[in-house]
Amino acid sequence: MSENRNKARHRKRKTALVVGLPLALTAAGTMAYGAVFGLFGEDAQPKASAAVPAWATQAADGFASVDALGQKGTYGGRDGKTVTVKTLADLEKYATATEPYVIVVAATINMDPVGKEIKVKSDKTIVGSGTSGQIVGGGFFLGSGVHNVIIRNLTIRDSYQGTWNDKEHDFDAIQMDNAHHVWIDHNDLRHMADGLIDVRKDSTNVTVSWNKLSQDNKAFGIGWTENVVTDITIHHNWIRETEQRNPSTDNAAHAHLYNNFLEDVAGTDIKSSYGNYSRGRTKMVLENSYFQGVNNPVMKDSTATVVQKGNTFVGTTGRNDSGGTAFDPKSYYSYTLDKTADVPALLKSGTGPRSSIGTTSTTKAAAATTLVVAKDGSGQYKTVQAAVDAVPANNSSRIVISVKPGTYREVVKVPANKPHVTIQGAGSSRKDTTIVYGNAAGMQKPDGSGTYGTPGSATLSVQSDDSQVRNLTVTNDFDEAKHQDIANQAVALLTSADKIVLDGVIVNGDQDTLELETAAKDKPGRVYIANSYITGNVDFIFGRATVVVDKSVITLKKRWNGTSAGYVTAPSTPANRKGILINKSAINGDVSAGSFFLGRNWHPGGDTTVDPQTTIRETTLSAAIKSTPWSDMGGFSWKDDRFAEYKNTGAGSGGASGNRPQLTDAQAADQEVADWLGGWTPGA
Repeated sequence: MSENRNKARHRKRKTALVVGLPLALTAAGTMAYGAVFGLFGEDAQPKASAAVPAWATQAADGFASVDALGQKGTYGGRDGKTVTVKTLADLEKYATATEPYVIVVAATINMDPVGKEIKVKSDKTIVGSGTSGQIVGGGFFLGSGVHNVIIRNLTIRDSYQGTWNDKEHDFDAIQMDNAHHVWIDHNDLRHMADGLIDVRKDSTNVTVSWNKLSQDNKAFGIGWTENVVTDITIHHNWIRETEQRNPSTDNAAHAHLYNNFLEDVAGTDIKSSYGNYSRGRTKMVLENSYFQGVNNPVMKDSTATVVQKGNTFVGTTGRNDSGGTAFDPKSYYSYTLDKTADVPALLKSGTGPRSSIGTTSTTKAAAATTLVVAKDGSGQYKTVQAAVDAVPANNSSRIVISVKPGTYREVVKVPANKPHVTIQGAGSSRKDTTIVYGNAAGMQKPDGSGTYGTPGSATLSVQSDDSQVRNLTVTNDFDEAKHQDIANQAVALLTSADKIVLDGVIVNGDQDTLELETAAKDKPGRVYIANSYITGNVDFIFGRATVVVDKSVITLKKRWNGTSAGYVTAPSTPANRKGILINKSAINGDVSAGSFFLGRNWHPGGDTTVDPQTTIRETTLSAAIKSTPWSDMGGFSWKDDRFAEYKNTGAGSGGASGNRPQLTDAQAADQEVADWLGGWTPGA
């Protein structure tokens, strides 16, 4: 949109905040598709199940299966009742009870306060219901003497507080101190403030299997004692985009690691310091594991032992140690090794939550139809648009367009009559798959029918309800420097529909990068953006939709001539609707200090009926943000619209003033993610 606006008079705002009930968000980071559980009514209450499903009776393998310390194997709460929980209060109630329980987590549960670790008692199975069980902002603690605990099939994520190698916030996904007989299986653990798994202070008889550990500084630590008592089995885990403790094993009596996949993904900000580390007097057996791109893949102290058998190393650098005499794991338990060459593919498809675990229904959710796009012809289609064109009009179920790694230079439009479409990069990183084009608002269309205009410049347009974009990059690479003679708004991604999810994406552009609209002014348009990166300089998150930007990074860019100046948001929110919410994110970039506004109020065409809104809360603001962070636009005073902050941090944050409104705690309670989404729970 143009920076220049005709001046117009504006009325004072008279709106009331809509008070919404807190809703749990289904994780946007999973790659499974299906229904999510209802959160209110009868389904909201914990329910006991008379029939015990097969997964509830499964017991651990590895060292967790070995009889010791008066405990015969690890089977969790199978002798108790099965209950389904969807609230923090109910989860804590049953996890801390003295009697055994199988606790099925059937919703996203947000820890309050952030960093909270529920103190689990003995004889518990805590299991996610299919892929819908999520623990956000905290985890579990197993204290001294706690035993016979199973934690399975959960996503535990996002207690990260913005400081890498955080020494102030010991917020782990799963921590145990002097516990025994614990099985951690098929979980997705990521983005925590400290470690993902900590097995500490003589904890023993632990098995960690089929988990995905990622996006963290410290993945997995074992030890913190001079005693040599810990027995632990670690098998079939995918550890990627983690820096250290992958795992670090300190003074373990027996550490058996096999069929794990350690991957340092090229091109990411996270670089591995080391892989498997045998420390102190640890005796480690390391078998049939696959190391890709990892620095110092295997290390040992001079006092420790590592016996390697059948491991594969691809693109690794630094130390790769072995030596000493360890032990024979088969003298403790039986196990079967998978072929090392099969490990990457096996773990990419098999780790993390399974739809078959934690569910009580025997009815399977309908599988999504998948259309495969590949530039090299190995898929069904060579372009993304060709796959979109193949989606039948008015389709009633989800269709996934899986786009293999590569750069796709094309304009893609998902029309309004093709709902339930997911466009998803098939690579291991969002950088692997890129959709890019370079149209701008002032460019002439090839058919001579005029210019594109701002919405028409979009590289990717999503105009259909209940659609998603995941795990890829969308870029508008229009060259402003070469085309200063035309209107240079150049949209990378446009949404103009309701119930849109953008998860794990990179959206690149300069002016007007991300346009978030509705099908019409009187139509709803909710967009949930999570775990993503958005770059730009002028009004680059803008439009009239109701938008949540959650746990994401917003990167400020210099303008075409090298100057630093711009606006993060430009909402044009209809009155009595929610606008743009930026929540628990970071705003930064290589630009001059005090050069960017957080936003300005857009009244399209001088429209006096709109009531623009941006709320930025619990977000880290760099020094690039002005001390007076809001700006007028087109003759309308931002003070007559809705702009506010709440508990932001960083060099660019500031206290309450007439030029910097801050929400009270009571006001903030009505301006949370769930309030913005208004009864919609984004599906996985």
